[in-house]
Amino acid sequence: MESIILASASARRQELLSQIGVRFTVRSQDIDESIRIGELANDYVIRMAQEKANSALSALCVIKESSDTLVLAADTSVVCDARVLGKPLDEADAVDMLRCLSGREHRVLSAVTLATQDKQRTVLSESQVRFREISVAEAQQYYRSGEPQGKAGAYAIQGYAAVFVEQLIGSYSGVMGLPLFETAQLLAEFSVPMQSTNPAVVK
Repeated sequence: MESIILASASARRQELLSQIGVRFTVRSQDIDESIRIGELANDYVIRMAQEKANSALSALCVIKESSDTLVLAADTSVVCDARVLGKPLDEADAVDMLRCLSGREHRVLSAVTLATQDKQRTVLSESQVRFREISVAEAQQYYRSGEPQGKAGAYAIQGYAAVFVEQLIGSYSGVMGLPLFETAQLLAEFSVPMQSTNPAVVK
């Protein structure tokens, strides 16, 4: 299998997949990401990954691509207590999220789905992240840098937000948006080749 479909517009996921030398074509999916009433965070993030994969597979059926074409989809959520923190709507929303995370531990859930028309597998990575105290002024300044926009929990661990992190237990790449250990296991199960050098991206 020369290339797979990455059902995500996330630059971070593209970088991470390229890091392990997987060839892929980007075809992002626009789905309803609303959380259902009473839905648990683990169930939500798994459902999102699966729905993104299914959306991409449906699109492939429309254009009559091969039934063995492989789709990779992922979703990442930040969970503070039982509250799922999505992408901030505005500065006030981002500051509220960062204050929720300030000085305490939270969970980061990343689900990955690999699927063809005939087979689908999903894995879930869970990490624990502890932030130092973040003042309102610092949270505002951070939002105005532009980095939190479009990021679950209003932060990017691979950017400036690394200075907030006191402790991380789990997967750094999972907190970024694509847990590479779990992803590599799925890719091996589907016989997708990986390389340690010369990664290639097909746009």
